Amino acid sequence: MIKKSALLERTMTRYPRWKFFLLMAALVVCSLYALPNLYPDAPAIQISHSEAGGEVSAVARQRVLSALDAAGLAHGDGEVVGSSLLVRMNDTEAQLRAKDIAASTLGDNYVVALNLAATTPQWLRDIGASPMNLGLDLRGGVHFLLQVDMDSVVKSRMEAWEGTAKLTLRDAGVRYREVSVDGTTLIATFGDQVAADAARAPLRQALDKLAMQPAGDSPRIVMTLNETALKEMQDYAVDQNRTALNKRVNELGVAEAVVQRQGADRIVVQLPGIQDAATARRILGRTATLEFRLVDNSVSSARLRSGMAPPGLEFFPFKGQEGRIVALNKSSIATGDQVIDAKMGFDQQNGQPEVNVTLDSDGARRMQRVTGKNVGNPMGVLFIETKTDVKKVIDEDGNSVEQMTSSTDKYVINVATIQSTLGSRFRITGLDNPAEASELALLLRAGSLAAPVSIVEERTVGPSLGAENIEAGLKSMALGLALVLAFMVLWYKVFGLIANVALLGNLVIIVGVMSLIPGATMTLPGIAGIVLTVGMAVDANVLIFERIREDLRRGLSPRQAIEEGYARAFTTILDANITTLIVAVILFAAGTGSVQGFAVTLFIGILTSMFTAIIGTRAMAEMIYGRGARAPSKLSI
Repeated sequence: MIKKSALLERTMTRYPRWKFFLLMAALVVCSLYALPNLYPDAPAIQISHSEAGGEVSAVARQRVLSALDAAGLAHGDGEVVGSSLLVRMNDTEAQLRAKDIAASTLGDNYVVALNLAATTPQWLRDIGASPMNLGLDLRGGVHFLLQVDMDSVVKSRMEAWEGTAKLTLRDAGVRYREVSVDGTTLIATFGDQVAADAARAPLRQALDKLAMQPAGDSPRIVMTLNETALKEMQDYAVDQNRTALNKRVNELGVAEAVVQRQGADRIVVQLPGIQDAATARRILGRTATLEFRLVDNSVSSARLRSGMAPPGLEFFPFKGQEGRIVALNKSSIATGDQVIDAKMGFDQQNGQPEVNVTLDSDGARRMQRVTGKNVGNPMGVLFIETKTDVKKVIDEDGNSVEQMTSSTDKYVINVATIQSTLGSRFRITGLDNPAEASELALLLRAGSLAAPVSIVEERTVGPSLGAENIEAGLKSMALGLALVLAFMVLWYKVFGLIANVALLGNLVIIVGVMSLIPGATMTLPGIAGIVLTVGMAVDANVLIFERIREDLRRGLSPRQAIEEGYARAFTTILDANITTLIVAVILFAAGTGSVQGFAVTLFIGILTSMFTAIIGTRAMAEMIYGRGARAPSKLSI
């Protein structure tokens, strides 16, 4: 009977081998992918050509390296990353000096920006291991404050409604003399009162955002934009710009970027980890859009050279053909905000880069209607680009300061004859190189901005500030960890030591998982989440160990106490952590930026702490007390 009871006890406490293998596999994999975080990024300067697709020449590279040598700055040999040149520096002070030297050496043809160069060994990169994404407060990055041009919102919308009014009157068979816009007022003039009365119903239906004024004695219709519709239009413009900018940030591959509205007409954009402000500024500060317009070939060459466009027409230069001027109708057929997809490709006939564009239903319907009536006539693609740049100027005190400047370029990139009625798909040709085509497709695919934006504030948060935040966060984590480790060893002895080993393993797994997840970003609140997890991780062990003590006081044998302690505490641990997991999910869904970073680390930390507290400590307890030839007479707890 005694032998049978002993056999039953050994069987009851035998721990499944697959759990040992699961624990070891998790520790090995997470340790491997957490390893790159021991290799901090090195400060560097990144040199890019000011034009999209341009490359840094060998002459420019040699000039920069020679200038750095002359200044006595230690630097790397310079490595090509894409179309840019990356020069590593020893410290952030040398990095700042090198940026000024390179900028003054190369001039306006190149853009010099601060950046961070990875130092992860190649063998870790080969298996896809990389450091955690760090937020703006830890790694540094760029901060933009963008101003939305509200006047252009109203102007462009009223011009669009002007074209809609003309098309509506033509479709209704109503003859008109003129349709014009004056601020927020649209005025349609007719030859007689009968035509004006016939136009009221179709115009009221087509332009429901405009309020029609009471009919007077004169044969004209006056429609004005009311304050409610104006506010809705402005809110839509800001929200549309914020959505489009957020998509552009995603195209840049920035994790945990912040794109938020500030006030009535401003948007804040924070890009953690991006020290190359040139690329971000070119993508975010550009309003690149297209307009499809009919071409008027009846204008004489002399009139085109004079620059005096007749009513209803506008003159624009043709890109790539110096001296060629194209006359386009003022009213557009379709615009960039009606583009739902854009992809870069190559023309099958001559291999030149092109952009394949798909319009939405409204744009396709309007395109079909206009092109169906103009088969055999030319149609032009007008490219409109608003750029924001930073230039150094001398202020009144003689100091060199940075000043934001905005400029708008309009030029025709393609003219083709309408061979048949067009639908929703187009090919845009006439682009210089694949890089320009790719960037145009990116901007159109991300969504056309509803209004031009200008960068009114730009800040680069250097990595030195991030390093200070990381150091402060690590100190707080180390202090909290040391106090927890000391308490557990003093209070629970050997089992406290087991909990401490599991706690350290828990930190390794958290870092490994954060490094494995592409979208996870560590922020300063995220470090706070890990510190909180350190305290919560041992909470599960405290529950288990107190259960074991209770079972020992009830007279159970050590092995039975271990088995019963883990079994009875599991439900309590699960219930307590599920409620916290729910809170973490709500924080992630409702929060933005750093709040989401805190929620991610909290969520991952709870899952890993449950894994290490239940499986990890159980496996170590089994190795110490559960597989010996003789049953332990007492437990060190």
